[in-house]
Amino acid sequence: MCERAELLRALDALLQPERFKDHGPNGLQVEGRAKVGKIVSGVTASRALIEAAIAAEADAILVHHGLFWRGQDGCVTGWMKQRLALLLAHDINLFAYHLPLDAHPTLGNNAQLAMQLDFVAQSQFGEQALGSLGQRLDGQSFASPQHLAGHIQSVLLRPVALVGDPDKVIRHIAWCSGGAQSYFEAAIAAGADAFITGEISEPQAHYARECGVAYLACGHHATERYGAPAVAAHVAAQLGLAHEFIDIDNPA
Repeated sequence: MCERAELLRALDALLQPERFKDHGPNGLQVEGRAKVGKIVSGVTASRALIEAAIAAEADAILVHHGLFWRGQDGCVTGWMKQRLALLLAHDINLFAYHLPLDAHPTLGNNAQLAMQLDFVAQSQFGEQALGSLGQRLDGQSFASPQHLAGHIQSVLLRPVALVGDPDKVIRHIAWCSGGAQSYFEAAIAAGADAFITGEISEPQAHYARECGVAYLACGHHATERYGAPAVAAHVAAQLGLAHEFIDIDNPA
Protein backbone atom coordinates (compact mmCIF):
# COMPACT_ATOMS: atom_id res chain seq x y z
CA MET A 1 0.00 0.00 0.00
CA CYS A 2 1.02 3.62 -0.47
CA GLU A 3 -0.56 7.03 -0.07
CA ARG A 4 -2.35 8.50 -3.07
CA ALA A 5 -0.08 11.54 -2.85
CA GLU A 6 2.99 9.29 -3.00
CA LEU A 7 1.70 7.62 -6.16
CA LEU A 8 1.04 11.01 -7.75
CA ARG A 9 4.55 12.20 -6.88
CA ALA A 10 6.07 9.07 -8.41
CA LEU A 11 4.08 9.44 -11.63
CA ASP A 12 4.86 13.15 -11.93
CA ALA A 13 8.56 12.56 -11.28
CA LEU A 14 8.65 9.88 -13.99
CA LEU A 15 6.55 11.59 -16.67
CA GLN A 16 7.36 15.29 -15.97
CA PRO A 17 4.03 16.74 -17.15
CA GLU A 18 5.24 20.30 -16.54
CA ARG A 19 7.40 19.98 -19.68
CA PHE A 20 4.41 19.71 -22.01
CA LYS A 21 1.77 21.97 -23.46
CA ASP A 22 -1.15 19.56 -23.55
CA HIS A 23 -4.82 19.27 -24.50
CA GLY A 24 -6.04 18.59 -20.96
CA PRO A 25 -4.92 18.18 -17.35
CA ASN A 26 -2.22 15.62 -16.54
CA GLY A 27 -2.05 13.89 -13.17
CA LEU A 28 -4.84 13.15 -10.71
CA GLN A 29 -8.13 13.87 -12.49
CA VAL A 30 -10.52 12.27 -9.99
CA GLU A 31 -9.68 11.87 -6.31
CA GLY A 32 -10.51 8.55 -4.66
CA ARG A 33 -9.40 6.79 -1.50
CA ALA A 34 -6.26 8.00 0.23
CA LYS A 35 -4.47 4.64 0.26
CA VAL A 36 -3.69 2.65 -2.87
CA GLY A 37 -2.85 -1.04 -3.02
CA LYS A 38 -3.73 -1.93 -6.60
CA ILE A 39 -3.57 0.05 -9.83
CA VAL A 40 -5.29 -0.87 -13.09
CA SER A 41 -3.89 0.56 -16.32
CA GLY A 42 -5.70 1.05 -19.61
CA VAL A 43 -5.76 3.26 -22.67
CA THR A 44 -8.95 5.28 -22.13
CA ALA A 45 -11.07 6.09 -19.08
CA SER A 46 -14.15 4.54 -20.67
CA ARG A 47 -17.08 3.21 -18.66
CA ALA A 48 -16.06 -0.32 -19.67
CA LEU A 49 -12.55 0.17 -18.22
CA ILE A 50 -13.90 1.71 -15.02
CA GLU A 51 -16.34 -1.18 -14.57
CA ALA A 52 -13.54 -3.68 -15.17
CA ALA A 53 -11.33 -1.87 -12.64
CA ILE A 54 -14.12 -2.04 -10.08
CA ALA A 55 -14.44 -5.79 -10.67
CA ALA A 56 -10.65 -6.10 -10.30
CA GLU A 57 -10.87 -4.27 -6.92
CA ALA A 58 -8.55 -1.48 -8.04
CA ASP A 59 -7.86 1.57 -5.89
CA ALA A 60 -6.53 3.61 -8.82
CA ILE A 61 -6.69 3.68 -12.60
CA LEU A 62 -3.92 5.02 -14.86
CA VAL A 63 -4.87 5.92 -18.43
CA HIS A 64 -3.55 7.77 -21.46
CA HIS A 65 -6.92 9.32 -22.37
CA GLY A 66 -8.56 10.85 -19.31
CA LEU A 67 -11.97 12.43 -18.83
CA PHE A 68 -11.23 16.11 -19.32
CA TRP A 69 -10.10 17.91 -22.46
CA ARG A 70 -9.72 21.50 -23.53
CA GLY A 71 -12.87 22.76 -25.24
CA GLN A 72 -15.38 20.57 -23.38
CA ASP A 73 -18.56 22.31 -22.27
CA GLY A 74 -18.03 21.29 -18.64
CA CYS A 75 -21.46 19.72 -18.14
CA VAL A 76 -21.62 16.55 -16.07
CA THR A 77 -24.31 14.76 -18.07
CA GLY A 78 -24.66 11.58 -20.13
CA TRP A 79 -21.47 9.56 -20.50
CA MET A 80 -19.49 11.95 -18.29
CA LYS A 81 -21.96 11.55 -15.42
CA GLN A 82 -21.93 7.77 -15.81
CA ARG A 83 -18.15 7.52 -15.66
CA LEU A 84 -17.75 9.98 -12.79
CA ALA A 85 -20.57 8.35 -10.82
CA LEU A 86 -18.81 4.98 -10.97
CA LEU A 87 -15.45 6.43 -9.91
CA LEU A 88 -16.93 8.41 -7.04
CA ALA A 89 -19.26 5.65 -5.83
CA HIS A 90 -16.35 3.21 -5.62
CA ASP A 91 -13.81 5.78 -4.35
CA ILE A 92 -11.34 5.06 -7.18
CA ASN A 93 -8.54 7.47 -8.11
CA LEU A 94 -8.17 8.33 -11.79
CA PHE A 95 -4.73 9.35 -13.04
CA ALA A 96 -4.33 10.45 -16.67
CA TYR A 97 -1.24 11.47 -18.63
CA HIS A 98 -1.54 12.35 -22.30
CA LEU A 99 1.54 13.76 -24.09
CA PRO A 100 3.88 12.95 -21.17
CA LEU A 101 2.93 9.30 -21.55
CA ASP A 102 3.54 9.43 -25.30
CA ALA A 103 6.96 10.94 -24.88
CA HIS A 104 8.75 9.03 -22.10
CA PRO A 105 11.99 7.79 -23.69
CA THR A 106 11.69 4.17 -22.53
CA LEU A 107 8.20 3.59 -21.10
CA GLY A 108 6.08 5.92 -23.27
CA ASN A 109 3.77 4.96 -26.11
CA ASN A 110 6.26 5.78 -28.84
CA ALA A 111 9.16 3.98 -27.17
CA GLN A 112 7.05 0.94 -26.36
CA LEU A 113 5.60 0.82 -29.87
CA ALA A 114 9.14 0.86 -31.25
CA MET A 115 10.07 -1.98 -28.89
CA GLN A 116 7.12 -4.05 -30.09
CA LEU A 117 8.03 -3.44 -33.74
CA ASP A 118 11.80 -3.93 -33.28
CA PHE A 119 12.65 -0.36 -34.27
CA VAL A 120 15.37 1.82 -32.81
CA ALA A 121 14.93 5.60 -32.58
CA GLN A 122 17.84 7.76 -33.75
CA SER A 123 16.32 11.24 -33.51
CA GLN A 124 13.12 13.11 -32.64
CA PHE A 125 11.04 15.48 -34.78
CA GLY A 126 7.82 17.46 -34.81
CA GLU A 127 6.04 19.66 -32.30
CA GLN A 128 7.35 19.08 -28.76
CA ALA A 129 9.71 16.47 -30.30
CA LEU A 130 7.07 13.75 -29.99
CA GLY A 131 7.85 12.01 -33.29
CA SER A 132 10.66 9.45 -33.60
CA LEU A 133 12.83 8.71 -36.62
CA GLY A 134 14.87 5.54 -36.87
CA GLN A 135 15.17 2.14 -38.49
CA ARG A 136 14.88 -1.58 -37.84
CA LEU A 137 16.83 -2.85 -34.87
CA ASP A 138 18.78 -5.21 -37.14
CA GLY A 139 19.63 -2.39 -39.57
CA GLN A 140 17.89 -4.10 -42.48
CA SER A 141 15.45 -2.37 -44.84
CA PHE A 142 11.88 -3.36 -45.61
CA ALA A 143 11.60 -4.36 -49.26
CA SER A 144 8.39 -2.35 -49.73
CA PRO A 145 5.69 -0.48 -47.80
CA GLN A 146 3.56 -3.65 -48.01
CA HIS A 147 6.38 -5.61 -46.38
CA LEU A 148 6.42 -3.05 -43.55
CA ALA A 149 2.62 -3.13 -43.28
CA GLY A 150 2.66 -6.92 -43.01
CA HIS A 151 5.20 -6.76 -40.20
CA ILE A 152 3.09 -4.22 -38.29
CA GLN A 153 -0.11 -6.24 -38.79
CA SER A 154 1.60 -9.35 -37.43
CA VAL A 155 2.56 -7.49 -34.24
CA LEU A 156 -0.49 -5.28 -33.62
CA LEU A 157 -2.97 -7.91 -34.87
CA ARG A 158 -5.12 -5.46 -36.79
CA PRO A 159 -5.37 -4.27 -40.42
CA VAL A 160 -3.16 -1.40 -41.55
CA ALA A 161 -4.34 1.32 -43.97
CA LEU A 162 -1.44 1.90 -46.35
CA VAL A 163 -0.86 4.63 -48.95
CA GLY A 164 2.45 4.64 -50.77
CA ASP A 165 4.64 3.63 -53.70
CA PRO A 166 4.53 -0.20 -53.76
CA ASP A 167 8.10 -0.43 -55.08
CA LYS A 168 9.83 1.87 -52.59
CA VAL A 169 12.45 0.36 -50.28
CA ILE A 170 11.86 1.45 -46.66
CA ARG A 171 14.95 2.18 -44.59
CA HIS A 172 14.23 5.34 -42.58
CA ILE A 173 11.01 4.98 -40.54
CA ALA A 174 9.17 7.70 -38.63
CA TRP A 175 6.49 7.01 -36.06
CA CYS A 176 4.22 8.81 -33.61
CA SER A 177 1.42 6.90 -31.88
CA GLY A 178 -2.26 7.85 -31.82
CA GLY A 179 -3.75 10.69 -33.86
CA ALA A 180 -0.54 12.21 -35.23
CA GLN A 181 -1.65 12.96 -38.79
CA SER A 182 -0.31 16.50 -38.48
CA TYR A 183 3.24 15.14 -37.97
CA PHE A 184 3.42 13.66 -41.47
CA GLU A 185 4.91 16.72 -43.15
CA ALA A 186 7.55 16.98 -40.42
CA ALA A 187 8.35 13.28 -40.91
CA ILE A 188 8.80 13.89 -44.64
CA ALA A 189 11.10 16.83 -43.92
CA ALA A 190 13.08 14.68 -41.46
CA GLY A 191 13.90 12.22 -44.26
CA ALA A 192 11.49 9.36 -43.54
CA ASP A 193 10.69 6.74 -46.19
CA ALA A 194 7.56 5.76 -44.23
CA PHE A 195 5.45 7.24 -41.44
CA ILE A 196 3.54 5.14 -38.91
CA THR A 197 0.74 6.51 -36.73
CA GLY A 198 -2.75 5.58 -35.61
CA GLU A 199 -5.04 7.47 -37.97
CA ILE A 200 -5.16 9.03 -41.42
CA SER A 201 -7.14 12.08 -42.58
CA GLU A 202 -7.97 13.06 -46.14
CA PRO A 203 -4.91 15.27 -46.89
CA GLN A 204 -2.31 12.70 -45.88
CA ALA A 205 -3.20 10.29 -48.70
CA HIS A 206 -2.36 13.00 -51.22
CA TYR A 207 0.87 13.94 -49.44
CA ALA A 208 1.97 10.30 -49.46
CA ARG A 209 1.35 9.93 -53.19
CA GLU A 210 2.93 13.25 -54.10
CA CYS A 211 5.98 13.08 -51.81
CA GLY A 212 6.79 9.39 -52.22
CA VAL A 213 6.67 8.68 -48.47
CA ALA A 214 4.49 5.78 -47.36
CA TYR A 215 1.78 6.47 -44.79
CA LEU A 216 0.59 3.66 -42.52
CA ALA A 217 -2.46 4.17 -40.27
CA CYS A 218 -2.29 1.35 -37.75
CA GLY A 219 -5.03 2.21 -35.25
CA HIS A 220 -5.16 4.90 -32.59
CA HIS A 221 -5.86 2.42 -29.80
CA ALA A 222 -3.56 -0.24 -31.23
CA THR A 223 -0.54 2.08 -31.29
CA GLU A 224 -1.20 3.44 -27.78
CA ARG A 225 -1.90 0.35 -25.71
CA TYR A 226 1.68 -0.21 -24.51
CA GLY A 227 2.67 2.96 -22.64
CA ALA A 228 0.17 2.98 -19.78
CA PRO A 229 0.88 -0.61 -18.65
CA ALA A 230 4.63 -0.05 -18.91
CA VAL A 231 4.45 3.07 -16.75
CA ALA A 232 2.02 1.51 -14.27
CA ALA A 233 4.13 -1.63 -13.92
CA HIS A 234 7.25 0.44 -13.33
CA VAL A 235 5.66 2.61 -10.65
CA ALA A 236 3.85 -0.35 -9.05
CA ALA A 237 7.16 -2.17 -8.66
CA GLN A 238 8.74 0.98 -7.23
CA LEU A 239 5.99 1.45 -4.62
CA GLY A 240 5.11 -2.18 -3.89
CA LEU A 241 1.67 -2.07 -5.52
CA ALA A 242 -0.29 -4.70 -7.42
CA HIS A 243 -0.88 -3.89 -11.09
CA GLU A 244 -3.18 -5.21 -13.81
CA PHE A 245 -3.50 -4.04 -17.41
CA ILE A 246 -7.02 -4.22 -18.82
CA ASP A 247 -7.27 -3.79 -22.58
CA ILE A 248 -10.72 -2.60 -23.71
CA ASP A 249 -10.69 -3.31 -27.44
CA ASN A 250 -11.36 -0.41 -29.79
CA PRO A 251 -11.44 -0.69 -33.61
CA ALA A 252 -10.45 2.98 -34.07
